[in-house]
Amino acid sequence: EVQLVESGGGLVQAGGSLRLSCAASGFTFDDFAIAWFRQAPGKEREGVSCISSSEGSTYYPDSVKGRFTISSDNARNTVYLQMNSLKPEDTAVYHCAARPSPLLLVPCTPGDYHYWGQGIQVTVSS
Repeated sequence: EVQLVESGGGLVQAGGSLRLSCAASGFTFDDFAIAWFRQAPGKEREGVSCISSSEGSTYYPDSVKGRFTISSDNARNTVYLQMNSLKPEDTAVYHCAARPSPLLLVPCTPGDYHYWGQGIQVTVSS
């Protein structure tokens, strides 16, 4: 059974940093693409980063490029999202998701991902 569990969220001041973790089980990392999405109240779910460790490829939309970094530790079956220079508009529930293919489709689109974590709140105060 595929499971994804996010951790590392919380409250931070604008300009600060957080690192989210997504611990995965039930599948082999090399066979999957992993993504981080976020959803703020009243807004659509937005892809903020995705990675294919087997391809060695990543993607970021302009809204987070240069501030967020996605990485994977295949030995720990964990994907990280390092978020720097956080802004109040980054406030959202963040989800990690897995797609059963190592092919990285860009942009990261929710409909392409089959498995989802429960989400974790990130709040950036001004």
